[in-house]
Amino acid sequence: MSDAGTSEVPDGAAVFPLIPAELGVNPLLLAVLHATVFLAGSDDEVVDPAAAEEALQYLAGYLQRLDGVLLRQVREDMTCLTAFAKQEKWPKQLIRAIQNFLKDYGIEKDEA
Repeated sequence: MSDAGTSEVPDGAAVFPLIPAELGVNPLLLAVLHATVFLAGSDDEVVDPAAAEEALQYLAGYLQRLDGVLLRQVREDMTCLTAFAKQEKWPKQLIRAIQNFLKDYGIEKDEA
């Protein structure tokens, strides 16, 4: 862990950008986002697809337990991250992934 950022990331590994602490986003949410991007976005040569899918299902299941104040805070953090991503001119695909994260992982349902 102390050598984080000093080794080269292998080709095909999906990496979420570093989020500054000053943004105030919950560090546990950031950890989940970084893991999700790595598991969902990395090439098959980097991460076994079946193992990644299983891990993503568990992450989504845990996140689906959010409610009340915790869910409200996560929504606020995701809004903050979206604004930051737009300000930093991240790729549109990554901005859309942040905007849709809660819905895509079953944390929020479409309003019917």
